[in-house]
Formats: sequence, C-alpha cells, structure tokens
Amino acid sequence: MEVFHGDDEEGQSSTTPVRPAPNTSDNSEKVHGAPEAAATRLADEIRHRRNQAGMSQPELARLIGYTRQYVSHAERPQTNLPSLELVRALDKTLKAGGLLLELREVARQERHGRRDKTTPPDTSGNADHISEDHSDDVLPPQHVRASQEEWLRVRNAPGVRGRELTELAAWLYPESDRAAGGHVLADSHWLLEEPVELDSVKLRWDQDAAPYALPEAAPIDGLLPLRDEDNRYTDYSRAVRDLVRPRLLENRLSYRLTGVHGEADGTLALRFGRTTFFEVFNVKQMVAHEFKKAWLLSGRQIPGFEMLPLRAAIGNPFDPARLLMSPGINTLTIRRGSPGEGASFVLHERDGGKVADGGGLCHVMPAGEFQPSSSASVDIANDFSLWRNIMREFSEEFLGNPEHDGCNPNSIDYENSEPFARFELARDRGTLRMWHYGLVVEPLELGALQLTVAVLDAPEFDRLFANMVSTNDEGSVIGKGGTKRIPFTEEAINRLEPRLTASALTLLRLAWRDRAALLRY
Repeated sequence: MEVFHGDDEEGQSSTTPVRPAPNTSDNSEKVHGAPEAAATRLADEIRHRRNQAGMSQPELARLIGYTRQYVSHAERPQTNLPSLELVRALDKTLKAGGLLLELREVARQERHGRRDKTTPPDTSGNADHISEDHSDDVLPPQHVRASQEEWLRVRNAPGVRGRELTELAAWLYPESDRAAGGHVLADSHWLLEEPVELDSVKLRWDQDAAPYALPEAAPIDGLLPLRDEDNRYTDYSRAVRDLVRPRLLENRLSYRLTGVHGEADGTLALRFGRTTFFEVFNVKQMVAHEFKKAWLLSGRQIPGFEMLPLRAAIGNPFDPARLLMSPGINTLTIRRGSPGEGASFVLHERDGGKVADGGGLCHVMPAGEFQPSSSASVDIANDFSLWRNIMREFSEEFLGNPEHDGCNPNSIDYENSEPFARFELARDRGTLRMWHYGLVVEPLELGALQLTVAVLDAPEFDRLFANMVSTNDEGSVIGKGGTKRIPFTEEAINRLEPRLTASALTLLRLAWRDRAALLRY
C-alpha cells in the first residue's frame, strides 16, 4: 500500500509525471542489513505454493478470510512477520504440512536475536502499515496494563456498535445544525435542497492549504493510553494497532476538505488539499473516544461541552480550519425496475468481528474514502474525481476486484480498462445516473461524508453486477427474496431504521422523498 510521505513527487525535472517504481519499499522500518534468511524463505515458500496451486492473491485471500493486502505482504520479507494466525491459515490452505509455521518460528527467533543487538524500540508513535506479529509481547507493568484496559473499556463502551451514541452526540448541537431527522449534522449550504447531477459538483485543488493542527486548547493525553514502555501514546492509530490489533489498518494519502461553497445555481464547489488517512482517523477517533469517556463518567447521560474539551476546542464542526476532514463518499445504489416491478437498493451489513465500530449496522453500498489510488503525482491528479472514486468502490465492493492500492506500476486507465469502461459507457448512454446531495457530519466522530445516489436501469444493473459478491472484507450484502437487494419502499426503510447507520438512514430518507426526480418514471 502506497503511503504518502511528503511532496517527493512534486517538481520533477521531466514534464511527464513519474510514478515510483512498484514495490521497491514496503514502508516498514528496516533492520540493518538484509532480511533474515528464514523470513525470506517463508515469503518465497508462500508465493511458490500459491503459484503451484494456480491461485491469484485475491483467490487465496478469499479462501483464508483475509484481504489481498495480507497475502501480498506475507509474500514479501519484512521486519514485521505475518501473524501466527495468518501463517496457520496459509499453511492449512496451501497444504504445507506445517512447513510455513516452522519457517515462521525460525524467522521469529532470528528476528528477535538480531533486533536485540541492532534495533532500538520504536517510539515514533507512527505506523504506515499496521499488521505485525505480537506473539512475543512482554507483559507490561500493572499500571500500564490498567491504563490500556481502561482505554479499551471506553473504546468498546456499550452502545458503540449501534447508533445510540451517534444519536446522543447529535443532541449536543442546535437543531439548526442538524439535518432532517436529526441523525447527522449539516451546515446550511452543505446539504442541498434537492439532488444535483454528480458532475455539477465542482472540485477545486487547494495547493496552498496550510498544514492542519489541533486547536491549542485541545487536550488529548487523557484520550491515549500508556505504552508498554511506560510513556504515553501520541497517536491514536498506533494505540489501535497495538491494543485492538485489527486485521488491517493502512495509511494512505487522502483528499482533505478545505472549503465548501454554495453556488448560485444551487450546486456545490468543494476545495481540497492533501492529508493522510491516519491524520483524519486520529482526530475522529479521539473526538469519539472523548464522548464515550464522558458518557460513561456521567452515568450514561448526555455530557455537556465542559466534559468534552477537545470537541469544545474544535467548536464549529463545519469549519475545515478547525476540524480536519476527508469526506468519504457514501453511495446509495438503486436498481430502477419498470413501473410495475418497482425499484430496489443494495444494503451492506457490517460484521462486528471485522470492523472496529458499527458492527451489526447496515450501510449503503458502495462506501469508501475519497483518496487517490496511490501517492504518485500522476494519480493524485488522475483520481481527483468523485466519479472515479465511486467506480473504484463499485469494482471492489460489488465485483470483488482487488483494491487499487498503488501496487500496480501503471495509473488506472478509466476509459479503456474494465470494469471502468463499462461503467463509463453506461453513464454515456444514460442507463446509469449519478446524483449528489452534498455533505453531512457524523456527530459522534465528527467525520464528514458525501451523500450520493447511483440509479441504474434494471437491465444495466443486471449486466454490470451479474457477478456481484455476497461478502467482502467488512461484512455481507443483505437482500430479500433470494436477491442481493431490498425493495425501495417506505415500509422497507421504516423496518430497517433501527439497523441503519445515521448517514445511511438520512440518505435513504432523502432519496425516498425525491424518488420521482431520481427514478424519473
């Protein structure tokens, strides 16, 4: 996964943008010298056995229940060994008879022997790729364990996996700051009165955006636990890596919202600069953690701003100068049947065992971050498009294609490569139409989101998504009557309301209100 480190790609002497060579660096800290022999043998053996079995990385990943990125990293020798659980799954699936496990154990011993001699402990508080072996962690002191256990208790507070805390956090803000229904926040010109064509939303590049910094009055020490070394974490994502240990958490360049402007024609102009996924993740997670902590301390009552100093220091949740935002794109996908058949939509249920938050809730599909496919200059420009980001999410979430994560040496040719060429053709002939409702803010994390709608004529939907997957890395598609779709009716929305995320419920209500304009029967 490409990780943005700065402006190294800018100012090339050539007039043609240059992409970095593929896979020349794994963005991990390196032990002095070459990787251990056993680690190299392990990576080679995994790759050899996969090729011998005639499987691609995505195919193997699906069989073992991991993402392709995990298989890819396991096949490249790195400082951080693949986890014991991953190697065990690979050994079983590839019928290695324990060889991969033996190689990993030898590599682990070699790694620790070398690290003890050459490598100081990592105290940077930053991680570009989060996926590493924790099998030999030394038990930290009791007061450190207590700090970490309390942090985890707050993070996993009751109500965090439902919509309860999001709804309560919305009540901190005046009614004028809440969208219809009160589930999400929206500034007066952020959420549009009616949907507009996606291409009417203007994107502008903000080359001179100043780096973001939390407001000076924002205290964060109480939101971060102690490290095993008895010093406090300075980075929430690092704490998640060490204590939550998710399957995959990666840093990537993202587009940072720096301005929202309502246009005279009723559309929007959005200004963007650069940020990274971890920068935004850290702010959102600390804001949410603060609310959970205050909610528990107040006896599960809605806390006041005096108990939420970070949120209070941020103040206006619609000011990009005070709140770091990278608005992801949530797309409600509607299959437009004949007037007699009616319409249906796609819904995704998040698996509580795979995601940190929102487990058991249903969300529109596809949904993803607004970010380029890599940190190369050519891709930052090539992918600076809402439609191209949505196409990539359709490719990944609907069709199960590998994530476009910068591993490919070439930029994406959206006009000629599949499935993007088919998506483009469908839009050109009007059988796939895209709409934009503007932006909202999720109240618990103060995370900005863009709400969009894709409407596909039934034959086009059936052609494009004939091989639509049932599950992905975060959960499964739910449907009715043996299909992977839900009837687009008011009754269905009402029945699903308790299971929907706040933004999904808001988007569905808006789309139902405007169904005549969206469906154009």
